[in-house]
Amino acid sequence: MNPGKFNSSIFYLFILLLFFSCHKKEKSYIETISLNDVQLSKARPGDWRYAHDEKIQTFEDFQKLKKIKPEPGKNTIYLQPVGEFNTLQKKEIELTREYLSKYFQLEVKILPVLPNSVFPKSARRISKYGQEQILAGYVLDSLLIKRKPEDALVLMGITEKDLFPKPEWNYVFGMASYETGTGVTSLYRFSDGNLSASNFNESLERLIKISSHEIGHMFGISHCLNANCVMNGTNTLPETDFHFARACSLCQLKLNASLRYDHQKRLTDLKQFFEKQHLNSELSRAQQDFNLFK
Repeated sequence: MNPGKFNSSIFYLFILLLFFSCHKKEKSYIETISLNDVQLSKARPGDWRYAHDEKIQTFEDFQKLKKIKPEPGKNTIYLQPVGEFNTLQKKEIELTREYLSKYFQLEVKILPVLPNSVFPKSARRISKYGQEQILAGYVLDSLLIKRKPEDALVLMGITEKDLFPKPEWNYVFGMASYETGTGVTSLYRFSDGNLSASNFNESLERLIKISSHEIGHMFGISHCLNANCVMNGTNTLPETDFHFARACSLCQLKLNASLRYDHQKRLTDLKQFFEKQHLNSELSRAQQDFNLFK
């Protein structure tokens, strides 16, 4: 064998390997953060998944849906408080506005508070435990739909009253409509009807989870069966607490397909919010995602 030809072959092989290594396809943001998705545990009696036979919504299923998307002149999320709110509750709503603006990367505004008198007698009941409850469907279909601002992408009601979805149900944390882009969340159960400085962060974390979950539904995302995720269905507060505020990689893929935000800016914004509010578990999860880009 000619040594010159052999050395030349080695050289060209080296150049070829170097070319392919330099042009190796980089992983996308979604592929990268999927490494931090946490598998769902087996559903237990009382869990949402145990009682509901839901099918996973693939990205292809999501893409086929007719759904709400931002458009010029219609790209703002509005929050509509209804009720009598104390100082801590008002602070909680303002922080939720701030969080949702970072989570969805859209402008979020709070409308003037409406009084509880907007709920007619036909939309109220007293539960077997003695608290007044409001029919969630009435809030969506009769109250909010008529008050949705012209530039509103979605309108989320926030009430301090407990909610129920239909006569045979005890309560619901929130409800949303894909078609009308309206939803409602109740503060009532997040602090057992008594928000204080000691339970403020616990209540806030529950509120940001349920609010982002319900607005996620308005954007066409079904209950998540892919991983532990803010879009998991939930029956109880312990189940809500167990689920992350983090959207899994599949749900982030769906969300970004409609909203087209910058992934890393969103992640940085969320990390800063969790750090500022001392929501340490969610900060740790955001930091884990962030570390993948160092």
